[in-house]
Amino acid sequence: MLAAWFGAALLFGAVVAPAAFGVLRSFGLPNASEIAGSIVTRTLGVVNVAGFVIALLLLLTALLRRHAQTKLSLIIELVCIGLIALTTAVGHWFIAARMRAIRAALELPIDQIATSDARRIEFNALHGYSVNALGIAMIAALVALIVVGRSVRQ
Repeated sequence: MLAAWFGAALLFGAVVAPAAFGVLRSFGLPNASEIAGSIVTRTLGVVNVAGFVIALLLLLTALLRRHAQTKLSLIIELVCIGLIALTTAVGHWFIAARMRAIRAALELPIDQIATSDARRIEFNALHGYSVNALGIAMIAALVALIVVGRSVRQ
């Protein structure tokens, strides 16, 4: 499950999001970023909620099979999976929710708002936090996969 989620998150970040913005902007639409942002927001929501649910399930199963690995590897695995749950939850229910609220309150599409506007500055900062949250979750997933893979081979 975790490997599948990691692959989906990697595909989203490396292919889907950049492609949505690139393709739509190539048409020269005045609201291309707004449309791409809507696609990315919806897709990221699926990635984040799936990551959160998978992390909760993995926390339960890790505790059930805790005798099958060393204490250190169990602690590392639990911390990583907990980090995935935390960052995907914050990314979805706090950061993305605030970004959606900002976009909904704007009278124009986000890319038509001046870059010096406080709402645009906040939106851009939140976007950076969102990218960081997903990046941290992905790194944690990769570490957890390595730890679990090593403990299975022993």
